[in-house]
Amino acid sequence: FELWLRCRYHDTMALGDDADLLQLRDAAAVDDIGASAPQPTTWRSALDYFSPPEHNRSEKGRSYSLILRKCTEGSGACRSGSITINGPVLRRGELGAEGGAIMKSLHGLFVLVAVLALVSVTGCGGAVTEETTAAGDETGGAPVFKVDPFWPKPLPNDWLIGEVGGIAVDSRDHIWVVQRQGSLSEDELGAVQDPPISICCKPAPPVMEFDAEGNFIQGWGGPGEGYEWPAGEHGIFVDYKDNVWVGGNAPDDHQVLKFSRDGTFLLQIGQAGKTGGSNHTEYLGRPADIYVDPEANEVYVADGYLNKRVIVFDADTGEYKRHWGAYGEKPDDTGLGPYDPNAPVAKQFRDPVHAVRISNDGLVYVADRVNNRIQVFQKDGTFVKEVFIAKKTLGPGSTWDVDLSQDAKQIFLYNSDGTNQQVWMLLREDLTILGAFGHRGRMAGQFHWVHSVAVDSQGNMYTGEVDQGRRVQKFVLQMSPPSE
Repeated sequence: FELWLRCRYHDTMALGDDADLLQLRDAAAVDDIGASAPQPTTWRSALDYFSPPEHNRSEKGRSYSLILRKCTEGSGACRSGSITINGPVLRRGELGAEGGAIMKSLHGLFVLVAVLALVSVTGCGGAVTEETTAAGDETGGAPVFKVDPFWPKPLPNDWLIGEVGGIAVDSRDHIWVVQRQGSLSEDELGAVQDPPISICCKPAPPVMEFDAEGNFIQGWGGPGEGYEWPAGEHGIFVDYKDNVWVGGNAPDDHQVLKFSRDGTFLLQIGQAGKTGGSNHTEYLGRPADIYVDPEANEVYVADGYLNKRVIVFDADTGEYKRHWGAYGEKPDDTGLGPYDPNAPVAKQFRDPVHAVRISNDGLVYVADRVNNRIQVFQKDGTFVKEVFIAKKTLGPGSTWDVDLSQDAKQIFLYNSDGTNQQVWMLLREDLTILGAFGHRGRMAGQFHWVHSVAVDSQGNMYTGEVDQGRRVQKFVLQMSPPSE
């Protein structure tokens, strides 16, 4: 067991920016924390350590949280229970006799809390949170997120969202969603049946834009003149010019489309119904995701549900540039058979090659979904490294989508896992897995087939779900380790 005391100032603008954590020896040590509390050298949990500058400290008081954690040796899995009370200001380095006296005056309450937390952690009742944690390093551990259950705001016009094929954030911190109207049933779309069978609902537009507060801004998309709209929308990206890219993964969806922000058609790469294998330089194979590199104005396509490669084109003309398969080698379409976690690692991508992102320092991150791995490349396709996520995962695999934290160094790599229903958090520098959050379920903050992930400039995370999930969620960044 671990017992933690968490102190937070009351008037902070951003939760967590000035939190102090002290690890206690045990429940009996609560009343003499000021004299003998050990100072941890490693922060083990998603509760991260910060020390604020003097001028930022509040004189209005603090809140004190007692957190009891039970961690399974060697596995990194933890269960915790906690309670929070208010108290006076105590700064680091000032927990002497005054701190001991204050803690002693709260001793009765804390002991009761410890007992209740122990009951929760050991599974005998009460509220329990489950999380996967890893030992922190100089960054202080993994970020902490809290779901916003009221995001987005209710849609107008009795609209209903179907499966979310992709989610993206633009330069305005607006959130873009591509959703599948065709995944909604007649019962769900009762208002548009002939005759109508119910008051609600109608399908929302395939492409929708929201602001950071969850207000609907605009919607468009669907078949039109001059392009072939995909039958199964899959993947959306908004580039540095605010152009919107959409892919598709239905059996005949072998094209990527580019539109202006208002939905004006600009470019199509590939052609519906035509494919030529993983080494064809013109045709695609059910492309899953798109990313535009602003430095070279090149569009990278995770290609895809049929092909087994990353392919790069000029983002304005669609001219072919280059492509590669797993480990930077020439892709091979020979079937690999079912994934076996005990077999030697596959030398080729399995379908689908599900996501692609590029970091500010020029590394390309590719989600090889059914192989449960993320591979990292240079922009020319040179292989750099890889990481396996929940390697024993079967079925659709664990690496569904990837995105990066938006701090200057992009310290964290995020991976949505629609089989285990979690978002994994990794230290990007060495691909250390720091932890994960999420759990299978229908409630806010839980997931059913979490398919897509995107991060805004403030570090907030947005997710989209397919199958019967059919929703987008916002997770507000509560705490993130310092970047220096």
